[in-house]
Parts: sequence; structure tokens; C-alpha cells
Amino acid sequence: MSEVKKIATRESYGNALVELGEKFENVVVLDADLANATKTDKFKKAFPERHIDCGIAEGNMMGIAAGLSTTGKVPFASTFAMFAAGRAFEQVRNSIGYPHLNVKIGATHAGISVGEDGATHQCNEDLALMRAIPGMVVINPSDDVEARAAVKAAYFHEGPVYLRFGRLAVPVINDYPDYCFEVGKGVKLREGSDVTVIATGLCVSHALEAAERLAAEGIEAQVINIHTIKPLDEELVIKAARETGKVVTVEEHSVIGGLGSAVCDVLCGQGVGKVRKLGIQDVFGESGPAAELIHKYGLDGEGIYRQVKEFVEAD
Repeated sequence: MSEVKKIATRESYGNALVELGEKFENVVVLDADLANATKTDKFKKAFPERHIDCGIAEGNMMGIAAGLSTTGKVPFASTFAMFAAGRAFEQVRNSIGYPHLNVKIGATHAGISVGEDGATHQCNEDLALMRAIPGMVVINPSDDVEARAAVKAAYFHEGPVYLRFGRLAVPVINDYPDYCFEVGKGVKLREGSDVTVIATGLCVSHALEAAERLAAEGIEAQVINIHTIKPLDEELVIKAARETGKVVTVEEHSVIGGLGSAVCDVLCGQGVGKVRKLGIQDVFGESGPAAELIHKYGLDGEGIYRQVKEFVEAD
């Protein structure tokens, strides 16, 4: 059996920026002294005149990106998620979100899969922060194919977009001919009648693995990939909840304010389905190998399988 192809979505971000730069001269990339880590160095090498290193000054970078957008440029402001959503939140909110400017934020190194860098760099709160900004589109792709498509879709979307990418290499699961990325539209990856597993980011491949294990025990899990946290595909979420009655959300993010909260907001208004949220349970991360951390926090295939099975068999 051939080995599964794995690529970090931060690599996908860098590659997609180069592809955009080749086609559109108004693409400008900014970074905050992290071009090698965010992979914007690929764009810098190809188009040095359209790359701006703002130094370790993320708030200033967001202000520069805001200004550039008013001149017809499409800026991609790039840094770690902790700095993009955390350190520069006020500038993102007031300088980009409030005037609804056409700025794209490329946030890499999100979640606990940052690994050994530890809790200070493992941003598990960014989806919640960005969801709260009016008019901000929030995208969290699951693999290389989806990440590259998301970057291109962000370019064509008029308005602010937050793009979340990871450091860890993840399996390519969307490499099929009819794959289509659409902002705000989830993707049903597997049919199932007993429970719906709604996952985002690197957790999508683990959710599919868990579904296979559940099927071997007679539990049919429907699996949905939600790459766009905001706007959420409410129609798909409601339909799935009505079909199976039970919903499990899975995210490499706090269970407060992210995908799980977005799904609960929708289903609460409809009065349909029971929900269990899997993610980081209101704690900070810790230093350690990425795969071991994902396992410890129950977000790998085994952990999702175990928790979904417990939820299904609870009644």
C-alpha cells in the first residue's frame, strides 16, 4: 500500500501566493520577520518588489496592509496565528474589520500541532477572536488541496478574510477530480445515519479515520468537512442534525468560540440535535511532539472514535 502524501498547509499557503502573484500584479505579501516559517519566502524570492518585511511589529503590519488595500492592492498579511489574531487583534478589528477593507490575513502555526513551541505559541483561540469581528470571513482548510484553493478564493472575495494554516504535515484528502472549494459551503465526505461528525482543519482526516473504525462496529458516522467557519454552512449543518439526531464537532481549537460554538448557535436556534464538542477543553496547550499532543487531547482518529462511540451509546 502506497504511503499517504502529507503536506503542511503553511507550505500550501506559500505555494498558492506564488501562483497568485504570477497571475495578478496587485497581490502584495507582508510578513513580520517570519517569512521562512510562514513560507512567504517563496513569494519574496519570486517577487521581491511585492514583498514587505515589517519586522517584529505585527500591529504595524496590519496597518500597512489596510493602507495598501485602499490603493487597489490585495495584501496578504502573514504571521503566526498567535500574533495575527492575538497580538494584532486591535489593529485587525479597527483598521481592517471596521472599515471592511480588502485585506487577507495568512495565519500559520495555529493550534496545538505547533508542538514543542508550547502554550505561548499554540493559538487555540484565534477562530473565536476572528469570528467575533463583523464581516470577517474565517477559513480553516483541511489539507494542501483545500488550502491552495482557499487562498485563491480569498483573493477573489471582496472584504477581510482570515486564513488559518498549520505547521504539521497532514494527509492530502481532497485530491480528486471534481473537488470544488466554495466559501461558506461545507463538504459531506461520508454518508451515515447514526451520528454526524463535523470537523475542520487537520481534524478532518482524523474524523474520517474514526468513521472507518466506528463502521467496523456497526456505527455509521456521517462526516462533514467545514472549511469555512464563518459564514457557516447552516443549511448543511441543520440537515445533518435532522438526519442523525446527534452531532459531534471536532476542532484543533478551544471548544469555546470556534466551530463547536458556531454549530451550537445554529442548532440551538432550530431546536434540533444533541451536540458534543471535541477540542481543547478550556486549557492551555503544552510543549511536546505534535502527534503526541493531538493524541493526548483526543483529536486523533483513536480519540475521536472513542468519544463518538461513547456519545452514540450514551442513550
